[in-house]
Amino acid sequence: MLRLPFTSEAHLPAAAEAVRAALARHGIVALPTEASYGLAVDPEDDEAVRRLVALKGRPSDKAFLVVGASLGQLERLIVVPPSWRGRLQTAWPAPFTVVLPASGAPLAVGAGHSLAVRVPAHELLRALLGLVGPLTATSANPSGDSPLVTPDAVAETLGHSLALLLDGGDAPGGVPSTLLDLMSSPPRVLRRGAWEPPAAWGVTP
Repeated sequence: MLRLPFTSEAHLPAAAEAVRAALARHGIVALPTEASYGLAVDPEDDEAVRRLVALKGRPSDKAFLVVGASLGQLERLIVVPPSWRGRLQTAWPAPFTVVLPASGAPLAVGAGHSLAVRVPAHELLRALLGLVGPLTATSANPSGDSPLVTPDAVAETLGHSLALLLDGGDAPGGVPSTLLDLMSSPPRVLRRGAWEPPAAWGVTP
């Protein structure tokens, strides 16, 4: 496992090059997100997704969320209803994830014809995504365990199966992102988390 620093913009070129190399080998990358470390693979790489499922030890039909640098970058993978475009552009980046229709054939990371996506509130991660494209960002931990928040814990627990660890120092921890289902009417909360949807969105508990 390669371990690189990831705490400033100066680290972006080397990080992006290493991520691209890892993805080309169907590898798994650990990187910091808003609250904890996440596990990143190319969401369109079936082999990499299978490796991620095995590493997490979770059911293969349980979806993984995907993060992107912007709504525009994610739109290759999802269909955004016109009524939600402005709301999402205004609210993101933020620690909330939304479930939307997938734009094409179902991805290995999705749940049927839907996909959970987020523009993360981690500035350096967004900059990296702008260079390498959308990635998964499932929490870095075996299924059922608490998310890992230190790079040393990630290396010790999961390093045997990782191609790359981007060391962003200790993550702050805390509650995960809020998860909203925008495919239902009215939209509903699937998981309460670090972000509260505006009352005007008409979200049901």
